[in-house]
This record gives sequence, C-alpha cells and structure tokens, in this order.
Amino acid sequence: MPVGRPGPARFNQPEICTLSDDYLTLLTSAAAENGLEIHAYQLMSNHVHLLGTPQQPESAARTIQSLGRNYVGWFNAKYERTGTLWEGRYRATVVDTEAYLLTCMKYVEDNARRAGMVKDRAEYRWSSYRTNGLGEADLLVTPHPVYLALGPDDARRQAAYRRLFTQAVTAKELKEIRDATNGAWALGSAAFQEAIQGVTGRRAAPLAATKCYRGPSTCGPIELDAVRVAGAGCEPAWQAA
Repeated sequence: MPVGRPGPARFNQPEICTLSDDYLTLLTSAAAENGLEIHAYQLMSNHVHLLGTPQQPESAARTIQSLGRNYVGWFNAKYERTGTLWEGRYRATVVDTEAYLLTCMKYVEDNARRAGMVKDRAEYRWSSYRTNGLGEADLLVTPHPVYLALGPDDARRQAAYRRLFTQAVTAKELKEIRDATNGAWALGSAAFQEAIQGVTGRRAAPLAATKCYRGPSTCGPIELDAVRVAGAGCEPAWQAA
C-alpha cells in the first residue's frame, strides 16, 4: 500500500516502531494472512509508511487492524504498560499505478534520509529500499509488476531502481502525495480520479481539481474490488500514511 504517516496511524509515543523487529514480523504475518501485498515500506520513529496492493476488499483494513491489536498487546506486555499506542485511524489513498507507483516507492523509502535520520538511505534498516534497491531478502516485500519491468534480471532491475533516486521527489509530488493521503483523494491524473469517482460514487479529488477536467476517461472499463481497481492502464495500488 503505493502510497503517509501511517500504519494504523501515528503512535502516541516516540520510537515505538523502531524499538524492535517484532513490528515487522507481525506486519509480515498480518499482510500475508489478509492478502495485502506490500511493495514498499518504511518504519519511522512514531509512524509507518506502507505501499501495497490489497487482494480482497477488506485486505488493507484487516491487515492494519490485526497489526494494531497484536502489536499493542506485545508492546504493552513487554514494557508493562496499558492503553493504546495509536493517535487515531490510519490514512490511505488509492494510487494510479502506471503514473505514480515508482514515485510513491521513492517517497516511502526516502523518508528517513529526507528527515535527516541517515545520510545514505541504504543505511536505514527498517525500509524496503534494501530489498528493492540492493536485493536484500525480505519476506514482507512483494515486487509489483511495474518494478519488475525495470530490468530483465535482479541485478539490472536493482541498478535501474537505484538510478531513480538520483532525481529527488519534487516539492510538487510531495504535496500531491501528502494531500491525497491526508484527504483520502485518489492520487493520479484527472482521468484516473474521474474513473475512481464513477466507480465509488464519492468525490475522488478536491472540487478545484475535478472541475477543470472535461475529457473522457482514458482508463477503459473498470471493475471495483474495494480499493483495488482493474482497468486498462489504471490499476491502482494502495498507500497508507
């Protein structure tokens, strides 16, 4: 889930995510059990970024709910405390895969470096960059077809992926991703947003963004399966923040 300050939401204590690898173990289990393919992730000190594709309508929500219950129980028992760890619900957006997936992967995996926590993104161990960019094994990560298309083999694919990071995510792209995630808008072109709006029956973009589009959708026929949408050239991934 392409593409925020996520997990179930922000944690109400600092350093909760990076205290232990148990969070990643529980996330891997919850995602597998509930049919959520994770393409990119990064754990920060008090929030998580996830980018993935749900296989069932409730895959994303059930993964986050399961992770929340199990991690809170584990954390409270280990540190002899009670109460919740979350500030509120997680935030998520549907992502136009063809146009935004790789940008969202860069956004997710470069957070620690962008925040000044490390100089080299490869130094940060709680991130899928070491898998997507360096080939480190990680049971949590499922490669997306768009990522797989970067090269004919692992070495060339990883080299091509690393080269993507020579161009930083722009300020405009950062704003678009954050606005979409925080507002639960569809992240993509006007045609993609219109297609999502037509299928879901709810606005997929702020009014100012949807008014100016008058052309037909280029996505073709669409079938909605919760937040997973199948259509010509517009199958979205899911991002939480």
